[in-house]
Amino acid sequence: MELVLTEWASALLRWLHVVAAMAWIGSSFYFIHLDLSLHARSGLPDGVKGEAWQVHGGGFYHIVKYLVAPARMPDELTWFKWEAYATWLSGFGLLVVVYYLGADLFLIDKAVLDLTVPQAAGLAFGTLVVAWLGYEGVCRSPLGKHEVALALVGFVFLVALTWGFTHVFSGRGALTQIGALVGTIMVANVFLIIIPFQKKTVATLIEGRAPDPYWGEIGKQRSVHNNYLTLPVVFLMLSNHYPLVFATKYNWLMVAIVLLIGPVIRHFYNTRHAGKGSPWWTWAVAAAGVAAIVWLSTAGPRETSRGALPAAPRFAEVGDVVISRCSMCHAAEPVWAGIGHAPKDLRLDDPETIRRHARLIELQAVRSHAMPPGNVTEMTLDERALLAAWLAAGAKGE
Repeated sequence: MELVLTEWASALLRWLHVVAAMAWIGSSFYFIHLDLSLHARSGLPDGVKGEAWQVHGGGFYHIVKYLVAPARMPDELTWFKWEAYATWLSGFGLLVVVYYLGADLFLIDKAVLDLTVPQAAGLAFGTLVVAWLGYEGVCRSPLGKHEVALALVGFVFLVALTWGFTHVFSGRGALTQIGALVGTIMVANVFLIIIPFQKKTVATLIEGRAPDPYWGEIGKQRSVHNNYLTLPVVFLMLSNHYPLVFATKYNWLMVAIVLLIGPVIRHFYNTRHAGKGSPWWTWAVAAAGVAAIVWLSTAGPRETSRGALPAAPRFAEVGDVVISRCSMCHAAEPVWAGIGHAPKDLRLDDPETIRRHARLIELQAVRSHAMPPGNVTEMTLDERALLAAWLAAGAKGE
């Protein structure tokens, strides 16, 4: 029953996380587009920055934006916040269920650092808090008033953290951790900065006083940060499905490139929506970045056996390696604690299924070290070289 409940908790939290993230990203991108596409004209009410006309769902919408707030506050005011909160809460729940409770499989790699489950989970959670405090401190420092300098420092900060995580956690855990960290920063911006200062503005206006312009400035700053971080964090949260990203030698450098590609793509849309033209060069930069990531992924895992591949092995040797290192999970009846059925219904417990899934074995255990997860079964480099020799010979042999 514990296994069933854990599986359903993971499934439902993942579903909620995706739905909430869709709502949050959708509303965020819409309002960024709306804000940039507003047009000023004569005859607008006092304090209005601009207006926009839009058509959707068979009807027309006329939208105006006040620089601070209208002279009289409306009786009903919609706040956009729960999309962000639900995204983080469901994501953190998923992090606990999958990565903290299953740290021995997904967070720890003893070849990287020999950690216990409590140590790995504690480090992962602690760095979320410490990194957010560091980000907040830099934003509130004098550097926070210089957008370009702040962006450069932030980029170096995130890349350095990623590199550090790859030397503490498994590749899968490291990239998930940096994604969770960026997501935490984004939600903290909403929860601790944007919404509280908006509420202060509303309360001040109701009292008949002029709000402090700083409240709007800092809210705008954090909103811009969230806008440019959205695409990288989506990539990072999906990266755990792609071993050539998380389980290869230059995974931290791939993250650095993604942290550049995402803002470049957002720059294209932000510029276009603002009516300042279409900077098509951004797509060339993004394509070059993707090409660089693909090339880096061919470098293979961090640790590889030295020298030429051994002679093509007999299939019996290959079968012994796969069955001894992989079939405790990938079998009709898995024996690994917490695994109720073969992951992705992929079995590697007999010669036929091993041959059938040769390409997946190459991807997961040779070109990357994604499997076994965290190398929990301690597959050696010599065993991986033997698999590579078998694959190079056409995955044949008797």
